[in-house]
Amino acid sequence: MTRRELMALLGGAVAWPLAARAQQPTQRLYKIGYLQIASREQQLHLLKAFEDGLQSLGYRVGDNVVIEPRFAHGELARLPALAADLVQTGVDIIVTGNNPNTLAAMHATTTIPIVMTTSIDPVSAGLVRSLARPGGNVTGFTQDPGDDINGKRLELLNDVLPNLSSVGVLWNPDFAPNLSRLKSIREAAQALGLRLVPAEARGQDALEQAFATMVSQHAQAVVVLGEPVLFNYRNQISALALRTRLVAISTGREYAEAGLLLTYGVDFRDLFRRAATCVDKIFKGAKPADLPVEQPIRFELIINLNTTRALDLSPPPTLLARADEVIE
Repeated sequence: MTRRELMALLGGAVAWPLAARAQQPTQRLYKIGYLQIASREQQLHLLKAFEDGLQSLGYRVGDNVVIEPRFAHGELARLPALAADLVQTGVDIIVTGNNPNTLAAMHATTTIPIVMTTSIDPVSAGLVRSLARPGGNVTGFTQDPGDDINGKRLELLNDVLPNLSSVGVLWNPDFAPNLSRLKSIREAAQALGLRLVPAEARGQDALEQAFATMVSQHAQAVVVLGEPVLFNYRNQISALALRTRLVAISTGREYAEAGLLLTYGVDFRDLFRRAATCVDKIFKGAKPADLPVEQPIRFELIINLNTTRALDLSPPPTLLARADEVIE
């Protein structure tokens, strides 16, 4: 074999794998829209939980998947424009949080899959046809297991205050699911012999008056109905509860971390991590219409001991023993 023939053979051997590699399909880059009514700062820990879920499934954020976040900073009116912007950006899927986020996304698109993370009664809200067969371009998770959890929160308040007779309810009437929640908590209060003092607050400006109303009507404790607007102001709510010496309970651990005495509800981080699994199924060909809406499987009781000390309370040891976490 001549030197020229040898070089030609070697050159071909080198060129062939290069050509073969060039013909391999490039890895798909997925683009995920992330639509939330909360502010960026209030959502970072949940966004991280979602990213952790993606990474556990082999996705690399910034490499084979890109997240396009949009935050309304507590302003419901901004959601439609933010949802439309995500659609215009050409995302492959939209991950939403509570009902208003999902509704905004649904109005913006009927074809792009939508995965809701923290919906409330999505069938009654018109987000899906049924939990088992959503039937449209929306699926995901619901955060409320039913009306019983409202009675459970009242029972927990009763454990802390054995002489409890009057309970305030801080709620935002603009959040549609709160109407049925208020009804169920009223029924639970009646069964426990408690008097309710509902106080409306549509935003930060109404919080002072809402607490003044509850205090003037001799409320001893307050249930904060969790929803996306008041979630942004949980630090202010905690400060007001402490100042007015109302024992406060709400939904997720974030409220206890902000200073409320108790929270009992779903682990929101867990829901956002699990949302990544739903996204992965859709990327692999599943249709939202056929993916059942999943209900919560994990609930947490969180107690803030610093707040109990500030209020000169001594929760019973049995309650502390039941807590999933005690903040000190």
